Amino acid sequence: MFKITLSDVGLLTNSIPIISEIIDEGVFKIDQNGMSLVSPDRAMISVIDFKILSSAFDSYTVDGETTIGLNLDNFAAVLKRVKSTDKITLESTGKSNRLRIIIEGNSTRIFEIPVIDVNIEKPPIDQLNFSGQIEMASRVFEEGISDAEIIGDSVVLEAGPENFKMYAKGDISSAHLEMKKKDSDILKHTVQSPIKSQYPLEYLKKIIKAAKLSKNMVLEFGNNYPLRITFKDIDKMQLSFILAPRVSEE
Repeated sequence: MFKITLSDVGLLTNSIPIISEIIDEGVFKIDQNGMSLVSPDRAMISVIDFKILSSAFDSYTVDGETTIGLNLDNFAAVLKRVKSTDKITLESTGKSNRLRIIIEGNSTRIFEIPVIDVNIEKPPIDQLNFSGQIEMASRVFEEGISDAEIIGDSVVLEAGPENFKMYAKGDISSAHLEMKKKDSDILKHTVQSPIKSQYPLEYLKKIIKAAKLSKNMVLEFGNNYPLRITFKDIDKMQLSFILAPRVSEE
């Protein structure tokens, strides 16, 4: 059972609709630490790792640990009805198979959506060991994705001890973005040796929508290795996407 209230509603309204574009069902865990979700998409190409810390909520009453399975489209549809000036309460009594969503603003509106059985095995994301990490301005990566989209359906990320590149190549066209470690839009650059991987733009175009959550983002990848993209507000929220590499034909 739980009853949790949030006035910084953007933590939910700006994240869940993006998550729902990648996964259609997920299991949320609500415990003393906060509200979290770790779930792969059906194609097992990406994994969502989402947390809102308990300290972000105005009031937070949780009886032990609760897990609830939700259809993300249903949840996102309700959250789209929330205004930035509203306050939202999520409540489960444990006596019904529904999640109650209370939206308080100029009026009080109450939605109830079904809690569903979701059989998802938690992926072993804690076992990932990335070769390089780059923290950069989110808008720069967003521009690189938009450039690559003009050219093809995938983008290559490449980094060395002193640089970072992302590029896409078509039969007769290409798009390149190049940065140096010392550039002002690179906040942190930890790459000991050259790394390179290719990733599908279909997913990256959805993931980069989360750039509105944080002005900075962290990229972690390796050679033909999964990519982790993290957007975070250290005091309140963290949203990470893990994306499988595409085997390069080069």
